[in-house]
Amino acid sequence: MAPRAYWKGTLKLSLVSCPVVLYPATSAAEKTRFHMINRETGNRLKQQMIDSETGDVVESDQKGRGYELRKGKFVEIEPEELEAVQIESNHTIDIDSFVPRDEIDRRYLNHPYYIAPDGKAAIDAFAVIRDAMKDEERVALAKIVLTNREHIMAIEPLGKGLLGTTLRYPYELRDESQFFDDIKSPKITKDMVELAGHILHTKASHFDPSKFRDDYENALKALVKRKASGKKIELPEPEERPSNVVSLMDALKQSLKGRGGKKTATRSHARRATGRQRSARKTQRSTARHRKAG
Repeated sequence: MAPRAYWKGTLKLSLVSCPVVLYPATSAAEKTRFHMINRETGNRLKQQMIDSETGDVVESDQKGRGYELRKGKFVEIEPEELEAVQIESNHTIDIDSFVPRDEIDRRYLNHPYYIAPDGKAAIDAFAVIRDAMKDEERVALAKIVLTNREHIMAIEPLGKGLLGTTLRYPYELRDESQFFDDIKSPKITKDMVELAGHILHTKASHFDPSKFRDDYENALKALVKRKASGKKIELPEPEERPSNVVSLMDALKQSLKGRGGKKTATRSHARRATGRQRSARKTQRSTARHRKAG
């Protein structure tokens, strides 16, 4: 059975439009989650809202929303006042422009959604929009209202459907300069860079998420299963951290061992040595010719 649609509306490209549905492309349902419980009764605990000053429990009819103007000073915002600024959804994904895919900074990518045609009557128009985007090799930018907020969505073909990814606004991104400006620029030798390059080549691969393993999630599942069956949980011995300090060059050389990089590095050094030997032989021959001519 197909999952329940998260959003229903219309995908619009100029005068061409078609009904579509959105499905979240990600899910956290399979992740192991824990609840707070009472150790004595085994019952699940409920959370309560407590006044930070009086310590009294606040009932639901006393709860409100406030914006902190300064430390400890709030301005209360009424529900109807929030409704006055909420953007009313017209349930339309209105494509505004098309941009090259490589121009989108990956830091702006937020939540992905699958976009599919809603019903048989929408398939033709949906296919026209999808296939036109394939030919252009560009990403569509559109506006959509989700959970009372307006979002910019990047839309691109994905198989038989479309992938829509909401984008962050510029004010949501931190400026990288505040984190990178203090990074020094040390003098690194050419040999170090070459050795690091050899390590990169030995680890060259292709993106294959099927090889990703969430070891912690697997360990959690095994822990819960073992505990539920009444078996004892044995705590592992703490690992000892190595105390010896290894130089950067030694660490690079050690990294190459056992990965085929040693042979590569050896060949590289051998080529340089061979080149020096050839140069020396040429010099010797040239000197001998001069002596003979004299």
